[in-house]
Amino acid sequence: MTDYTDEERQTLRTAAFGAMMLVSNADPGFFATIKESMAGSKVLAGSSPELRDLLKSGGLPQVPKGSPAEMETGVLAALQQSTTILQSKAPAELDGFRSAIVAACDKVADASGGVTEPETAAVTKVKAALGVG
Repeated sequence: MTDYTDEERQTLRTAAFGAMMLVSNADPGFFATIKESMAGSKVLAGSSPELRDLLKSGGLPQVPKGSPAEMETGVLAALQQSTTILQSKAPAELDGFRSAIVAACDKVADASGGVTEPETAAVTKVKAALGVG
């Protein structure tokens, strides 16, 4: 098991849950949000044991505060920082992290009535921040 600092652990969790929130918020609606978060969480629950344990630890993730634009900036920065953290501390987990986040975001986008243009745009931003083509 990789030894992360509390700050690194929080950054990774903010990135994962914040990415799903960005996609969910792109097509708002109370019931849609519940359905979408459950869909994304199921994908994360099926990730590698190390990633799953990391995401489950530490209480509620801290999603950046502020306007939607500020929140997006904070989440995208956390995604970029997560890539750097994993490259240096657990390179074997990097591809799995990227794949799990992208798959979770795709499930979130598709969970309620199909994928909308704003959701597609949000997923594209998440992929870019993760360095995924």
